[in-house]
Amino acid sequence: MVLWVIRILFLLLCTTAGYAISQVQPDLVGGRLYGTLIGFGLGGLLIAVDELVKGLSLRAFSAATFGLVLGNLIALLLDRSGLFDWVDPPTHWLIRLGLFLSFSYLGMVLAMRSNKEDFYLIIPFVRFMPHKQAENLLVLDTSVIIDGRIAELIEGSFVEGIVVVPRFVLRELQDIADSDDPLRRARGRHGLEVLSRIQRNTRNEVKIHEADFPEETAVDAKLVRLARLLDAKLFTNDYNLGKVAELQHVRYVNVHQLAASLKSALLPGEELSLRIVREGKEKGQGVAYLNDGTMVVVNNAQTLIGQQVQARVLSLHQTGSGVLVFAELKSS
Repeated sequence: MVLWVIRILFLLLCTTAGYAISQVQPDLVGGRLYGTLIGFGLGGLLIAVDELVKGLSLRAFSAATFGLVLGNLIALLLDRSGLFDWVDPPTHWLIRLGLFLSFSYLGMVLAMRSNKEDFYLIIPFVRFMPHKQAENLLVLDTSVIIDGRIAELIEGSFVEGIVVVPRFVLRELQDIADSDDPLRRARGRHGLEVLSRIQRNTRNEVKIHEADFPEETAVDAKLVRLARLLDAKLFTNDYNLGKVAELQHVRYVNVHQLAASLKSALLPGEELSLRIVREGKEKGQGVAYLNDGTMVVVNNAQTLIGQQVQARVLSLHQTGSGVLVFAELKSS
């Protein structure tokens, strides 16, 4: 709405300027009516061009400008080479017009179709930031958004920086939320709620990155490529994605591994206060859980399901999914 108000004011300004020019230089525009119409037409043309290129990003515009300059430079070199000095002036003018139009078009198209990473090697884009202040960019993948713990890390100021959510990750999240499978749909909607929660946090800026890599079909490959391009840190729960990122020298954080490293270390002989929730596999065993989800198997606690007990750690057993703790009831 505000944009259209500005456009209307600009159109009125152009119309008034055309009328004013017709008063100062009536011979230039052919009278008041023509001057007013020319001003109105020029303003309308610029607004129409603005509407046509509203989806054009600054980087695409920079690429088009570079291609235009490069195309004109090639056309100028050909024109000054002396290849067309033998033709008469009218034909020479037509050849020059064809050269500049053709190479300008080809330069713009090739620059806009080129890989952005290749284009950055020719003209590095300037980032607007305070002097000597580096941007700390955090690229989130789908798994870490659905997991939700990244929101708690951000809210607790354990993770600081500009949160970057690629558009293709957002599309994948929306596809999961629209799935026919109730479990997938619930996970997708939870991920969208986590994103909304992160956006509400004023400590970290959240940006939706529009970059895409059509030549890459897998989302993981796009994530690694984008993180490398932005020199950002990739946050994920996918072990394989983390290893691929490591092989390509991309910084990454696996939230699962981070949580595992922060778990409290239990030692044999340590006393625990536990609530027995169910019976174990072996006869007489009861099962309890620590706050971090670690399973504790307590001997002779099968009859104490639903009760709070005091237990002493006997041993710890490392499994593929974590640590399994064996304990016995503390004698009173």
